[in-house]
Amino acid sequence: MQRNIVQLRQLLAERFPHLRLSLDPHSQLAVCPSGLPHLDLALRGGFASSALTEIVADQPAAGSSLLVISLLRQAALNHQFVALIDGMDSFDPCPIPPALLSHLLWVRCRNAEEALKAADLILRDRNLPLAILDLQMNPLAQLRKIPATVWYRWQRLVEHNNTTLLVLSPKPIVAGAHAKVFLKTRFDLDAFQKDFAALADAISFEIVERPDAERIRASA
Repeated sequence: MQRNIVQLRQLLAERFPHLRLSLDPHSQLAVCPSGLPHLDLALRGGFASSALTEIVADQPAAGSSLLVISLLRQAALNHQFVALIDGMDSFDPCPIPPALLSHLLWVRCRNAEEALKAADLILRDRNLPLAILDLQMNPLAQLRKIPATVWYRWQRLVEHNNTTLLVLSPKPIVAGAHAKVFLKTRFDLDAFQKDFAALADAISFEIVERPDAERIRASA
């Protein structure tokens, strides 16, 4: 694992050598739009910057993959990059156009422990404005071992670095999250014959925000 971390650090330095200097904290938006209009409306513009948000999908085909694709579209429009830390090497890039994949740094991990180490490195590197930690396919036994101190430490880290961190999980596990978005959609196989816009409009959700976040609770 140590060798993998060193390789990841080298990759970040080689692929994004210019971003550290170009990141001006005063020029960053207060939110990171998801690209899904009804979700962004409920979130008052998008996911909060400098904050940790948990996306909970307790069933397959709840819409999390559509959300990731939409975030990549937004990144491409804004000429930005997204880091996806894949906790069980389960991400399928095949449906995603190459033009969007060129804005993705995909970190393939074998378990939650590796994913946490990779995420910690990326968040400390400060090169990427949006990081997604995908733990949806990890066994709950692995997720229960994650101490709450990890989330609180990362919350302080993203506040300092002006990073948006999204954690995809099968059950609520993130202590102190700025907000939790519960995906409620249950897509069937026929649904995937529709185009992206129709599928995106069909995503349903419930948002529960931390009381001190000064933001609303919403559902759609």
